[in-house]
Amino acid sequence: MANDAVAGNATRVAPAGPGDGDDPVRAVLAAYTHDLVTAVDETLTTFLNAEVNSLNEIDASMGSFAAAARDAVLAGGKRIRSTFAYWGWRGAVGGSAALPPVLPALAALELLHTFALVHDDVMDASTTRRGRPTAHVALAEQHIAAGHRGDPGRFGEAVAVLIGDLLMVWADQLLAHATVPSSRLFEVRRCYDQMRVETVAGQYLDVLGANDPANWSVDRALRVARYKTASYTVQRPLLFGACLAGVPADDPLVSAYTRYGLAVGEAFQLRDDLLGVYGDPAATGKPAGDDLRTGKPTTLLMLARELATPTQLSALERPPTDRSTGSPDWSPRPARWPGWSR
Repeated sequence: MANDAVAGNATRVAPAGPGDGDDPVRAVLAAYTHDLVTAVDETLTTFLNAEVNSLNEIDASMGSFAAAARDAVLAGGKRIRSTFAYWGWRGAVGGSAALPPVLPALAALELLHTFALVHDDVMDASTTRRGRPTAHVALAEQHIAAGHRGDPGRFGEAVAVLIGDLLMVWADQLLAHATVPSSRLFEVRRCYDQMRVETVAGQYLDVLGANDPANWSVDRALRVARYKTASYTVQRPLLFGACLAGVPADDPLVSAYTRYGLAVGEAFQLRDDLLGVYGDPAATGKPAGDDLRTGKPTTLLMLARELATPTQLSALERPPTDRSTGSPDWSPRPARWPGWSR
């Protein structure tokens, strides 16, 4: 059930928090964001619990598989994409329109996001996400604990891919729960599909760059940031919200959302690149150094290569080391996963 303070569009005046005394606008926006995130999480929980129960009727093992997908969604996150979509919609419809009809569409973006995270973690061989083991690592550990035969790492990765696929299907299903006039459905779906295509395109370029760094550049790294992150994190969610509101493609608001979304989305990725190298895992919820270990040509690393001395460049291009053997390891996966040996 949607949170009443958001769904009912009541004027929200939040008590001033530390540092907010001179910024009442920030306090009101923070209160709205909190209420929106609560409404999105409630929508996701209701939908996902029903889906897990439905799959559990097929087979008990399906229930645990679906529960793993559900838990990946509900494990945390800032709900940034649904928030930008909300403000894209609210900026077009004004303050009087009720939220519940479009809330499933906003929440669907979080399923799409988790699909991308689960697959991205497999591709990057990341071991933690949001302070917890990534899906493929947790599933591999379950494989070991259950005493199953075969390679636990391979099992974990295969099932994580299926979890991502399921999340993509669930996103489509939840989107269909939104109540949107039939005249808008085609444009809403077109915007949503474009967001998905651009996300996959950006992810492919990200993978390609890690395997072809000699042909990469700062401009190409920024292109990856635009399509992998800016598009589906800020720009497309804003435009998706505008589509839900029925804003025509030639409206000046669309141009404003496009320019703003691209700038903020690129900044988001550049900040994430910095956190990926220098961030505190206890604060970010993910390990530091993965991009350096895999040699991923982020904008940060490409700039470092451009500015490096010959000695520094040699160190940057040195292959990662397999700690168990001391030999170079070009594998996209760590030589050892927690809990078993390769």
